[in-house]
Amino acid sequence: MDTDIIKADTLEEYGRFFGVETRHPQVGVVRFDRSENQPTHRMTLGFYALFLVKTVGITIDYGKTRYDFDDGTVICFAPGQTIGISRMAGGPVPEAVGLLFHPDFLRGTALGAGMGRFTFFSYASHEALCLSAEERRVVEDYLGMIGRELERPVDGYSKSLVALNIEVLLNYCLRFYERQFATREALGDDVLARFERLLDGYWEAGRPQGLPTVRYFADKVCLSPNYFGDLVKARTGLTAQEHVQRRLTEAAKDALLNPRLSVKQVAKLLGFRYPQHFLRFFKRNTGLTPREYRDGGR
Repeated sequence: MDTDIIKADTLEEYGRFFGVETRHPQVGVVRFDRSENQPTHRMTLGFYALFLVKTVGITIDYGKTRYDFDDGTVICFAPGQTIGISRMAGGPVPEAVGLLFHPDFLRGTALGAGMGRFTFFSYASHEALCLSAEERRVVEDYLGMIGRELERPVDGYSKSLVALNIEVLLNYCLRFYERQFATREALGDDVLARFERLLDGYWEAGRPQGLPTVRYFADKVCLSPNYFGDLVKARTGLTAQEHVQRRLTEAAKDALLNPRLSVKQVAKLLGFRYPQHFLRFFKRNTGLTPREYRDGGR
């Protein structure tokens, strides 16, 4: 998509570009059901956005991935992300409902303190949430309640009610994603198998590029770090980082059993930049120093 990037730091700027009314400067519900208000564009958002795409007819380009949307799909974006929207030639007019809310709206709310739980705002577009008919109705109901509350005159309950309904909606999205992780068994099994193989082979070459990270393995299986981590946690009960730490500990134990390697050489072999970092890591995960383990403390 060869277009200039538009900056929409505020809901007012977003509404101005699409020609839609901005009723509240920090939170809003937008509806797209006409071809004329959905031009091809690239835009960097300064706020959170959740879209329920209800018909085929739109392609979203985020990072290096593209996704042609099916009926009843939810995709989320965090502040600072750049997305590209293009109409599909010859396709039907796309229909979508979007919830937009600025980080400033969350200040002082329970939702603001807990936004870190909603990791799906950093998923890639091909990791969108595909809804059943019943799940779609739940999302539509909460978007409707938020929209109706924003149409009421502002009073002392307005912000808390809107924030509460947004939080409930996001919690439902967490539930639906867990269902998606559970029902897509083939994908989950394939990702876990590839993860295990990558862990097995990480130290085989003898010169790893530093310590293994969740991002490294997520890139290898073509998933975003958050989606990869959430999928691994949903399928195994352990975080991806816990898997990495456990395998690193096992690799350290194996290397320490080689009498020809000094502790410093083991640390370097595993990817630790400084030996003292390896000492702290091993002590924290085994209760022993490397030397104690090597001398038979195991």
